[in-house]
Amino acid sequence: MLRRTLLSAIAGASFLAAGAVFAAGPAANDPENTLILTLKDGKVVIRLRPDIAPKHVERLKTLARKGFYDGLKFHRVIDGFMAQTGDPRGNGTGGSDLPNLPAEFNPMPFERGTLGMARSQNPDSANSQFFIMFANGSFLNGKYTAFGEVVSGMEFVDKIKKGDKATNGTVVDPDKIIKLQVAADAK
Repeated sequence: MLRRTLLSAIAGASFLAAGAVFAAGPAANDPENTLILTLKDGKVVIRLRPDIAPKHVERLKTLARKGFYDGLKFHRVIDGFMAQTGDPRGNGTGGSDLPNLPAEFNPMPFERGTLGMARSQNPDSANSQFFIMFANGSFLNGKYTAFGEVVSGMEFVDKIKKGDKATNGTVVDPDKIIKLQVAADAK
């Protein structure tokens, strides 16, 4: 029942982010390329873009299926910019035990609701950390790998606890991911 409800929500979701401008790619109702991000305030539906960032999409799905993201903190959250998570250390220095990914820069613009992979100064250092844009960030275009977009539930992303801009968005007592799962696996 829950799976049917989620799939109906996915199929009926309107795009809040780059989907309106950059609509090519998998259908919005493809459960294998859709993530369900459960936050304290509600569920966020994310459309993945394997057509433009196949390695990054596969990494997120692999880690989500292992439960890697469940309980991880949003350790860096800058109001008007983005919310970052995916670090098991909770401080921006950690990643999974899988090797880093080569950059998959693509033409998808960083707009409100776009998901991108965090990395160090090395473009080929993305691993498990990702961020969700609160607002447009065209200065990231072509410099970070965009791999998905929020199609519903952006109002719940907006409620993620913000950090202090003076400390580059470090959050005291941060919000956490309750669960991140591939929609095809949702029960």
